[in-house]
Formats: sequence, C-alpha cells, structure tokens
Amino acid sequence: QNSIEQVLKNIETNNKELQANAQLITSQKLESKTDNNLPDPTLSYAHLWGAKDKNETIGELVVSQSFDFPSLYATRNKLNRLKAGAYDSQADVFRQDKLLQAKEVCLDIIMLRQQKQILEERLRNAEVLAEMYAKRLQTGDANALETNKINLELLNVRTEASLNETALRNKMQELNTLNGNIPVVFEESRYPLTPFPSDYQILKSEVLSADRTLMALGNESLVARKQIAVNKSQWLPKLELGYRRNTETGTPFNGVVVGFSFPLFENRNKVKIAKAQALNIDLQKENATLQVESELSQLYREAKALHNSMEEYKKTFRSQQDLALLKLCLCAMGILLGAAAPARWKKPLAFGAVGVFIATYIPLMAKFLAVCFPGEWEDK
Repeated sequence: QNSIEQVLKNIETNNKELQANAQLITSQKLESKTDNNLPDPTLSYAHLWGAKDKNETIGELVVSQSFDFPSLYATRNKLNRLKAGAYDSQADVFRQDKLLQAKEVCLDIIMLRQQKQILEERLRNAEVLAEMYAKRLQTGDANALETNKINLELLNVRTEASLNETALRNKMQELNTLNGNIPVVFEESRYPLTPFPSDYQILKSEVLSADRTLMALGNESLVARKQIAVNKSQWLPKLELGYRRNTETGTPFNGVVVGFSFPLFENRNKVKIAKAQALNIDLQKENATLQVESELSQLYREAKALHNSMEEYKKTFRSQQDLALLKLCLCAMGILLGAAAPARWKKPLAFGAVGVFIATYIPLMAKFLAVCFPGEWEDK
C-alpha cells in the first residue's frame, strides 16, 4: 500500500511531462551558453596579377580571429549562471504544479472511497427497506404510493453508487496517466492528518519564503539586472587578431593583423531595454507577492471556518454510537407501531420495545437539546 508521498515520488520519476520539461531546461541552459562563444575564425586568400604582365602576381593570405573585450566574457559567464538558476526555478514551478495536481487526484480518490462506503451502507439500508415494504404491500400494511417512494429512493441510491464507482475509476486512470501510464497502487481511504496552523503570520512567512513562483521571479530579477551590466559592457571595443602573408613576385612578407571595432550603433538603446525589462520583472514579482498574500488570506479564513465547523461536528457526534442508538430507537418505534406478533407475545415485546426506546431516546434528545440550546443546557 503506497502512501501519497510514495505516489508523488513515483510520478516525479515517471511523468512524461516532467521528463520533457527536464530536457527543455537542459536545452535552454546549453543555448544560453552559446551566447558566450567566440566568433568563427576567418580565412581569406587573394591572388592578383598585373594588367600588362600576367607573370607579375601578388598573393595575400589572411587568417584572423575576432573577439569581444575580455571582461565581457566574464560578465556573460556570470549571467549564464544566473540564467541556469532561473531555468531551474521554472522547472521547480512546473514540477510543483504537476505534483500538486497528482496530490489533488489522490485526495479526490480518498473522498470518493469514503463516499463509496457511505453509499454502500445507504444501498444496503434501502434494499432492506424496499424488501420490507414489498412484503408489507403484499400483506396490505403499506400502499403502492409508499412502496414506489421506497423503490425510487433505492433507484437513486443505486445511481449515486454507480456514478461514484465511475468517478473513482476515472480518477485512478488519471493517476495512472500522471504516472506515465504505469499502474499505481494507491489504496488509502483516510485523509493524512495535518494540524491546522494557528498562527497566520508564521504560516504567511513560510508560504512566501517557499513559494516557487516568487523564487523564480526573484531569480529572473537577478538575471535582468545582470543583463544591464552585460549591455553596458558591450560598449567596449571588439578586437581582432590575425596573421597575414603577402607574396609579391615570389618574395613573401609575413605580418600581424590587429583590428578594433567600436559599437557606436549596434548597442544603441540596449541598456534602456534591459532596465525596462528589469523593472517589469520587479513589478511582476511585487504583484505576484500581493496575489499570494491575498489568496493565502482568503484560503486561511475559509479553512478556519471549516475547521471550526468540523470541531463542532466532532463535539456533537463524538462517536459512531449515535447512529447505532438511532437505529435501535427507530427499530423500537417500528416494533411499537407495527409488530405483527401473536397476541400472547405482543405485551412482552411492547414492554421491551418501550425500554429500548426510552434508553436510546433520552441520550439522543440530550445531545439534540445541547446543540439547540448550548448555553442554557450547560447551565442546567
């Protein structure tokens, strides 16, 4: 029997979307590194001959390599490391969303299984009741209208049970799909125990510090700021070094080629663009923080209200004995109202039924009055 944590571990390993996203992140990291590569070297050769005497020739061979200012490569290398961190944060966001989807499916399966238990009990009770009313209809103790109502209730319960079974199978299929179409063994029927956080401020600080989306936006902000530094460094001149060989009428000349390129037009407005993008990321992060705080506050209030309601229900129905007492009470009332026993047994059965009815009715009414009038009943 696998717990929810074990199921999530299997899905993290087998999920096709997570595997595809991992390959995408790897390709993005490699692509960002290509921005810091050297340009390709150049090789050129020129052969010239005289217009009057074609025997007079000049050959020229040039091999050169251009590159950016050396400090720019160090800055880009830092930028690539920050980009790698940003890509990893994006992968964490995608992973968290996918595992959250899987966990919600697991919780839905637990809910459907608990509903199934209740529906099975309702179905058994409805079948017993329908059988009893069918016999009463034959003996004349019940009419067709009452019997049809009971049969209609039985049909409704069977429909609900069938829909529950279909929904449960669909959720299991969805869980298998998330696991890469590998069958998942998940038989949990109880929710995991999770204590309700009493201090909202502590919960808020933990959520904000662990939110993957905010962490990803923080890393993207670092990337945007480093991009500003890279764009500023691109104003530095580009360099070119090479080897040159000239041959004139068979006499070779060797030399060195040195060149400079000043980016007067290529880098125009790039710093402004980088600053605007950095400001955009910062504003997105502030907005995302506000959204997370607002959503957390709303969910906390809803959870607190539900938690208080659950506590009230637990106080009212502290154990399953209430349902058993209710069944005994109703059974006793049925015996009192319609016992079809011989005349000599009616009196003893009636006394026994009265005793069971009083023994079960008084505790039920005591709890009922305690719920309806909590203050007054506790005082009494």
